[in-house]
Amino acid sequence: MPENAGSGRLAILLASGAHDRAHAAFTLAASGAALGRAVTVFAMNGGCRALLTDPSGLEDWPRDATVSARGVAGLETLRDACRELGVALLACDAGLRAEGLAATALAPGAEVAGATAFLSAAAGATVISF
Repeated sequence: MPENAGSGRLAILLASGAHDRAHAAFTLAASGAALGRAVTVFAMNGGCRALLTDPSGLEDWPRDATVSARGVAGLETLRDACRELGVALLACDAGLRAEGLAATALAPGAEVAGATAFLSAAAGATVISF
C-alpha cells in the first residue's frame, strides 16, 4: 500500500443517475474511508436517487441484482458501509427539487446540503466526479 494511502480528504461528486456511476462512487467512497480518509459524497440531480431509501429509480437498476449475484457488493450494501465508515452523504437541496424528490425519502445518514457544503468539503481534497 502506498505510504500516503490514508492521507488527505476525498470529495466525490455524483451527478449521474446511472447505477454504474453510483456504484463506482460508493465503492471509492467506502475504500477511501477504509483507508482512513475523510470522505464526502455529494449527490446532485439524478445522483440524488442513489441516496434514497429506495434507490431503484436509478437508471439500469436491475444491474444491482446482477453485480450482487456475481459476488460484488450491491449499491445499498456499499452505501451502508459508507455510513458506518463515517462518509458524509450529502444530497443537494436544489438537485432534490429538480428531480422532484422529497428529502424525507433519503436513506438514514444522508443529509440535505447546498452546493457550498460540497465546495467547502472539496477545498484541498482530491475530487472525483461521476
